[in-house]
Order: sequence, then C-alpha cells, then structure tokens
Amino acid sequence: MFFICFCFCLQNVNKIRYLVEDKKKKLYCLIMEFRSPPAHHRKLCKLEDFNKFKIDSKSFDKQYNRIYSARLRTLRDHVSQKAKAKWAQHEVVTLSELPEKDQENNYIVIGILYKHQELKPSALQELSEELQLPTHLPRANYASFKDILYLEDDDLRVKLDGSHMNIQYVITGIICAVFGHQLENGEFHVVDWCYPGCTPKLITTPKPSEQLGKILIISGLDLANNTQLLSLNLLSEWVTGMIGCPKVQTEVASIACIIIAGNSIRGSIEIYNHKGYFETNTHNETVFKEATILADKLDNFLLPIAKCCPIVLMPGEFDPTCHMLPQPSFHPCILPESSRLKSFYGSTNPWIGSINSRIVAGSSGQPIMDITKVAGLVNVSPLTWLEYTLNWRHYAPTAPDTVPAYPYFNTDPFIMTECPDIYFAGNMDKFETKLFTANQGETIRLICIPKFSETQTAVLVDLQDLQTSPISFGVS
Repeated sequence: MFFICFCFCLQNVNKIRYLVEDKKKKLYCLIMEFRSPPAHHRKLCKLEDFNKFKIDSKSFDKQYNRIYSARLRTLRDHVSQKAKAKWAQHEVVTLSELPEKDQENNYIVIGILYKHQELKPSALQELSEELQLPTHLPRANYASFKDILYLEDDDLRVKLDGSHMNIQYVITGIICAVFGHQLENGEFHVVDWCYPGCTPKLITTPKPSEQLGKILIISGLDLANNTQLLSLNLLSEWVTGMIGCPKVQTEVASIACIIIAGNSIRGSIEIYNHKGYFETNTHNETVFKEATILADKLDNFLLPIAKCCPIVLMPGEFDPTCHMLPQPSFHPCILPESSRLKSFYGSTNPWIGSINSRIVAGSSGQPIMDITKVAGLVNVSPLTWLEYTLNWRHYAPTAPDTVPAYPYFNTDPFIMTECPDIYFAGNMDKFETKLFTANQGETIRLICIPKFSETQTAVLVDLQDLQTSPISFGVS
C-alpha cells in the first residue's frame, strides 16, 4: 500500500514539474521576445561633400569689386544665350557703345544690377559703431520709395528707367540682360529683361527598385534659449530608435543622413547700447563660460545621434564661427566627442553635396533673410526667393553688399554650377515646401526649414520621390 501511494505521489510531482518547466519556457520566450525586438538596419549613406565653399586661404588684401567682376565674367555667356534666344534680331552691346547707337532702336545690354538704397547698412554706419557713436537700430527691411536701380558692367554704370521691371523684386548683385534703348538724359529705358536661368542638369529618375532612403533636416536648435528640453529628448530618442512602435522604428531606420542647418548653439544675440558696452559685456567671463557650457551641451546632444546615423552639421549666423560667408565648419575642439566619429561631417554654410546620388544644397538662411530685407516685401514667401535664386543662378546675390563675405578675387563660389535636387533654407519662421520645375524640365524640391526651438518641427525628405513631410516633437 505504501509503495502504491509513493508511486502516485511521484507521478503527480513529475506532472507538476513538467507544468512548471513548461511555464518557465513560455515565460522565457516572452522575456526574450521583449528583450530582443525586431532588428532595424540603418539605411546606408553615400555622402560626398563637393567642397565648393571651402576656403583654402583667407586674404583681405583685395577689393570687393573683384567678386562682382568674376560674377559677371562667369555668367555673361549664360545670360547672352538667353538674351539672343529671346531677342534674336537685336544686337548685344556694352554700356560704352550705347551713346554711338541710334536711340530709336532697342539693344541688349548685359551687366550686374545695383540697387541704391538709402536705408541699407553702410560703411560709415559701421565706423560710427566702432567709435561708439549713436546709430539707428537695425532695420527689418531696407526698401523705400527712393530706391534707384542701376546696371553696370566693367566700364560704366547707367540708371535704369521704365515701369516694366518691378524694382521690389530686384536686388543688388544679379547678372541681368536688359532690352531697351538709351534716353536723351543718358538713362536706359527698359522694355524687357532676362536672367541666366536655372542651371541645367541631366534628367535622371531613380529606379523603382533602388531605395535611396530619407534625410532629416533640422535648423535652429538654439540650445541657449530653447526651453523645450523634452522636445530635444524626443528628437534624440526618436532618431536613435529608442521610442516608437516597430512601424515608426522602420521609418526612422530609413533615414540615411541628418542635416542640421545652423544656429544650433544660439539663434539670436542681445543688442546692447554702445554706452558702457565694453565695460559691462565684452570682457565678461560669464559670456565665455556660457559659450563653453552650450558647446558641451551640443556635443552631448549630437554624440548618441552620430553613433547611429550620419550628421552634416552646418554653422549658423550666431554660432561660434566666423560670420562671413561662406562660414567655415565648427572647429573640432568645440565638439571634441562628436567630431571624432566618422559619421560626423562638419560642413560649411552654404553647403552642397551628394547624398545617395541626390544633390542637396542649402544654407542656414542668411542669404534668403537678407533678400527679404532688401526687397521689403513682407507678404512674399521665402520659397519665392529660393526660386528666384535658382533663376539668378546664385546662392547669395546680395553678398558682399549686405551679407558679409570674403573678398574673392578670381572666382565667385556662390554661383550655381550644379542643379540641386533638394534646395533648402534654414531658420525660417515656418515650414513651407514646393516642387519647382524649371524651363528645361529640372525638378527641384524647395524647402523652408523652420526653427526647431520655436516650432519643435523637423523636415523628413524622401530621396526616392522627393516627397516632404514635417515631423513635430511638440509636447503642447
């Protein structure tokens, strides 16, 4: 009897042990499934920096007018071809040849436009600032009804007359062909005009089977004044795949590269009165300490992102680098940890390069914001000026007139020699986009990248079909 009871108990113990082991296996599988989510492989990035705006030597012993001469010399033939195609039966002459021509006939003249504006900054104003003399506050725009338009070439300058050309849509530095005749008072009456036009390119469409991935463009992190720290953390964790469902993580893994378009450390500066400025601010040690803390903060923010995704970091107007265009990249000493990674690319501003065979170009926003000031058209979208710069074939036409730039001698690096697939401007007030098609069929995605510190918004661009969508990290 005892033996039978012992066998019965042993059988029940074996059943219980089996059930426990089975439960353990199921629990282990659940734990492993939780610990080992589906693996997502980051899209490979083939990045090429064209080094178009890299400055080999910095010399200030040349006059600034040389850059205008180089600009006219480079773009003259392109404008001439456009002008001959538009007014084939008319002659192309120089300004010095106009007085010898019949004033009743129309001629084609090619030159560079100069917009005389009394309200724009001047060298005398800069001198008075240096001497701490009273000056006016910076203006939101330089336009007024007293603006006068001129056309000049290598020899002469002539005042333009006529209502055919809207002076508000014209700025200094544009290479232009005007069609008209000279008046008795020496002015040139404009009947029509044309610009160099968009840079032509080979129309290539990616193969349907070729997945190029996506790029994420951000601007205006403004760590000095950004109070939305949760938005920054969400952005970092989203890019690194630490948050989101498997579908979201799959989309994030398709991001091949991240472009940060300027004003990462600071998005603005305080304006002080000249009286007592040097005594209270210039040698204030707290300013330098704050800059060091902010640079370290940016380095810590970029490091985990750069470990899992390539970053192209552009400087901005208020970042700790030279403010003259083209701005050089951040010095490696400013970002010691991030700059050691091969996936971190310190770039210039403006910047142009190739990402997975797509040409991407853009700036941190200074050229477009300056054009807005010169034109004085408040209701015109920055997208319009992006489109205009394509037709002008120039990234920063107001440089060096109202945008600080290096005094280039033989070349003008801001001339567009490649037609981009994606063309953006950073640090804009809001997100805007447009698919621009040029006369020869070039398709270009224009994008206004909003300030992240104010909108908590980044822009995701599909390199395959150039579709664009904003990604918001706002918490309100």
